[in-house]
Amino acid sequence: MQKYLPLVARIFLSVIFIKSGISKIFGFAGTQEYMAASGIPLAGIVLIPTIIILVGGGLSVLFGYKARWGALLLIGFLIPATLIFHTQFPEEENAFFKNLGLMGGLLMVVAFGAGEISLDERSESSSMQSAK
Repeated sequence: MQKYLPLVARIFLSVIFIKSGISKIFGFAGTQEYMAASGIPLAGIVLIPTIIILVGGGLSVLFGYKARWGALLLIGFLIPATLIFHTQFPEEENAFFKNLGLMGGLLMVVAFGAGEISLDERSESSSMQSAK
């Protein structure tokens, strides 16, 4: 049971980022307008790396491939996104604290890795067997 929990946690944690990135791809113009209205300069240009970070970081955490780096990328996205888009209290209070919770989960991935069922673990195991 213990070996499956990090996998389940990574699935739950990553799904919001992957979905958000895909939604931004299909709603590019609307997202660009929203970002511009929020004071983001060059919103269309900033949106492209945002999508890459959300989808790439989310997939990294999901599959457990370079999961620590993926989690750090997502934290690096969440900090400014939270401060820019979710500080209008009380309207954005839930979104603000949700993002803090996501950062907490991502910090757990940074601290403890992806777990046994991950591509990171698989590559470490095969590296150790090659060294024998």
